[in-house]
Amino acid sequence: MFDDCLIMAGGSGTRLWPASSSKKPKQFLPAGNKKNQTFFSHSLERAFKVIKKDTGRVIIITGNTHLPHVIEACSALDDADKKRLVIIPEPLAKNTAPAIACAITYSRITSGITTDRNMLVLTSDHIIKPLGAFKKDAAAALQFTKKGNLVVFGITPSRPETGYGYIEADLKLTENVQEVVRFHEKPDQGTAKKYIATGRYFWNSGMFAFDCGFIEKEYQRLADPVIRPFERLRSPGAKSYTKTKGLKILNGWEGLEKAYRETKSIAFDYAVTSHCPRIAMVRCSFEWVDVGCWDEYACIASGSGNVYTAGDCGGNFVDSDVPVALVGVNDLIVVIRSGKDGSPQTALIAKKGETQRVRDIVEQIKKEGKTENL
Repeated sequence: MFDDCLIMAGGSGTRLWPASSSKKPKQFLPAGNKKNQTFFSHSLERAFKVIKKDTGRVIIITGNTHLPHVIEACSALDDADKKRLVIIPEPLAKNTAPAIACAITYSRITSGITTDRNMLVLTSDHIIKPLGAFKKDAAAALQFTKKGNLVVFGITPSRPETGYGYIEADLKLTENVQEVVRFHEKPDQGTAKKYIATGRYFWNSGMFAFDCGFIEKEYQRLADPVIRPFERLRSPGAKSYTKTKGLKILNGWEGLEKAYRETKSIAFDYAVTSHCPRIAMVRCSFEWVDVGCWDEYACIASGSGNVYTAGDCGGNFVDSDVPVALVGVNDLIVVIRSGKDGSPQTALIAKKGETQRVRDIVEQIKKEGKTENL
């Protein structure tokens, strides 16, 4: 079992726009038909299943604007789990490398032990099941962190996907762990087909496991400008924390804002993973779904049910917080937000099978400088 588990719960949330926005990104949307079961809450459940029962901790790093959603989800935990959790609001959004650097610094200076701790880093916006298979793969990763490896989790591709990065793996170290050759950017369709044909390429899930002492040295060697500002931080005192609904929130860590201002904004993949010489990959046995567009989301959720129809209407998916009437239309994705929860007033109407192109709409909105709609 792991000493610490980090959940990265930031992000701008544009792939499921307009339901997912900068104020309420995808990880806080329902991950199925029950509104209280979000992508984030499922990630929280996974985290507590893979940490040590008595001394393990869950660290959540999230944006200040996302803090209310994190608190709402974590408030459902029992008192014992709340004591093993800390929430660290980021003063600035600086990508995943600073977030992980912040977490390992916090782990080191607050653990109260001299030996190195290990950490599992989870995303907060994917569907992973069954839980038993995830625990088994996490345990396999843990064994290789003890051998001085950065461990990544590779997903066996089911199609030539162009929306994911790929891990090229070769030599088998155990039955389900392989040595990583290199990482590849998101390919075009032709290249993705070639990757799949070789059987040596896997989707990069964005999850990591490592010994904190090992990865701290790799930061210092490969990305010193990222971690150096955090290394100046001292252990936060009791007054650095506040309590909300029984949850410990580190919103007064002296020097944290300065560290975030000074660190470099870069993804962990680019800062460390791509250059680290000792990387192993767990070939995952669990089912992994990214849910990167509305067509995929419509397969796992039933919609809002706030719909009136007349005439021939079939195959439509509606997610709206106001009533919607459909007349004689088929195979549409309709997403409407009235703005009553503080999010932008927005609407999306798309043909099923075309929702990957929502990213083009988001880019248009950005180019026009109307980011208040995101």
